[in-house]
Amino acid sequence: MSSGPVETYEGVAGVANNGGNPLLEDLNRYYSAGDFGWIMTCTALVLLMVPGVGFFYSGLARRKSALALIWLSLMSIAIVGFQWFFWGYSLAFSHTGSAYIGNLSNFGLMKTLAQPSVGSGKIPDLLFCLYQGMFAAITPALAIGACADRGRMLPALVFMFIWTTIVYDPIAYWTWNGNGWSFKMGGLDFAGGTPVHISSGAAALAYSLMLGKRNGYNKVNGLPYRPHNVTHVVLGTVFLWVGWFGFNGGSALAANLRAVMACIVTHIAACVGGLTWVLLDYRLERKWSTVGFCSGAIAGLVAITPAAGYVPPWSAFIFGVVGGISCNFATKLKFLLGIDEALDVFAEHGVGGIVGNLLTGIFAADYIAALDGVSIGDSAIAGGWVNHHYIQLAYQLADSVAGFSYSFVMTCVILFLLNLVPGLSLRVDHHQEEIGLDDDQLGEFAYDYVEVTRSLDVIPGLTAPNSTAGSISGRDPEKQV
Repeated sequence: MSSGPVETYEGVAGVANNGGNPLLEDLNRYYSAGDFGWIMTCTALVLLMVPGVGFFYSGLARRKSALALIWLSLMSIAIVGFQWFFWGYSLAFSHTGSAYIGNLSNFGLMKTLAQPSVGSGKIPDLLFCLYQGMFAAITPALAIGACADRGRMLPALVFMFIWTTIVYDPIAYWTWNGNGWSFKMGGLDFAGGTPVHISSGAAALAYSLMLGKRNGYNKVNGLPYRPHNVTHVVLGTVFLWVGWFGFNGGSALAANLRAVMACIVTHIAACVGGLTWVLLDYRLERKWSTVGFCSGAIAGLVAITPAAGYVPPWSAFIFGVVGGISCNFATKLKFLLGIDEALDVFAEHGVGGIVGNLLTGIFAADYIAALDGVSIGDSAIAGGWVNHHYIQLAYQLADSVAGFSYSFVMTCVILFLLNLVPGLSLRVDHHQEEIGLDDDQLGEFAYDYVEVTRSLDVIPGLTAPNSTAGSISGRDPEKQV
């Protein structure tokens, strides 16, 4: 690996190939040590985002399902990690394939080593596989928030593997692989507006629809309860915000000015999105909401994701404002649709991803993409409306509609078929839902005092000091706000 000028790769390209024989030549000489260091760091940052999702969801949910949501996020890492090695990477990023999906030329990571990757000639297949594997892992973790309070664990795990194969991999392929139809059309998606956010938002909406409403839900007020642990929401937001620097900044696939620009616009959009949501909430309740700030920051981060390597810094303010407003009002759509989508995954990621995609069609600028030193000359992008390339907005709309429709329909089909398989019914029964997923599905709890309360309930005559029977706090723990 070179810390100075690198040699030009002149080996086999365009088909699955190791890129050389490591016993006969130094395969590192084609790549910069700086690029390697940056992308490996970004890989770790994106990995940290997955438990961040778990903590964020856990804090928003009720206490009795808090641990289950963290557990599901960790299982997404494990299941998709295997799927990505097994055939996911090949289906999404093989060097050859159709307009819709790749082939199995890199099955089991065979011939995945030092050849310049599909994503960029700056990094080899092996490093690109590692980095993109974290994107694949976080996407079902986002969608699986729909399981809150009533989804069984085993079907959710099976769903992760199947959904990643049938939904995520094709969308990632057509968006980021040079052979994909959206890529060839001219769609711009820097870091996952459609493959990650729109697909997960649509999947969460479909999962919620297939599961049905929770016990006690009504179409006017839903199931009113406040987030049980705002500290978890803040912790999850911190993990996500920091990780997003690797998510967007790393998508430049090299250590260059474009990566720096992606980090800057990412941070600005998050800041403005958080402030926007806080102000929207304050106008209603005259309270400065911590959860509102966290939700707005995530909305800004989601909106800027497809645009991060294409837009100038001043436009990030618009992404933050529009993303924050759109996602805030989108939280009401579930009532109009009559779907009990407990954690607003669709509002944050589905709507936020669509808004970001469309704004990318307006604000994408050729000179920003050119900051990588590669997207110049014949490789330069046409840009969006700021470059008077007005058709770009239509490309972005087509990509968004295709990604949302495909994910929603295929998620419904997968879940419908899973529910027919003995032992894979999607939902817990009424009693299991009442006691909570942590107790019924895991037999473990997020907090010690929940276990103590459970013990008090099953041992007659035993009460805790300074408490009423059945609740250490003297209140029903499931109605605690």
